[in-house]
Amino acid sequence: MEEVVGFPGPAQEPRFTPAEIQELWALLEDPTRSSSGSQGSCQAVSLIDEERRRKRMISNRESARRSRLRKKRHLENLAVQTDRLKMKNQELKRQLNLVVNRCYMVRRQNERLWSEFVALHARLSDLYRISVPMQQKENSCMQISFNYFS
Repeated sequence: MEEVVGFPGPAQEPRFTPAEIQELWALLEDPTRSSSGSQGSCQAVSLIDEERRRKRMISNRESARRSRLRKKRHLENLAVQTDRLKMKNQELKRQLNLVVNRCYMVRRQNERLWSEFVALHARLSDLYRISVPMQQKENSCMQISFNYFS
């Protein structure tokens, strides 16, 4: 008969035989080893896990490759957009330069026309001052001749 080994402590009920203890130690040392014959199922689970890891690794590599390609396309698109915007910016600068030059020319012409307007207005005022007394004289002369012939 086998000797029963007890563990000191508050609960003395579970007792293991030396053979059971050896079997437990063996399981702790090599978890794939089992007295129930489930070594094949542990290996199958291990193979399934290994296959899942391998598939996940392949999937991750493919995902990373697609991500790198997306990033590369995005950078290429940004470079094209940058070139297009630089050209547009140069065209806008050229147009702005033309508008600024045209504005300068219009201002100069406006100043010249304003000076000409002031000079003509002064001349017209002078002519008006001269012509009003002449018209009054002429009107009085006409009045006199009208009275004379009536």
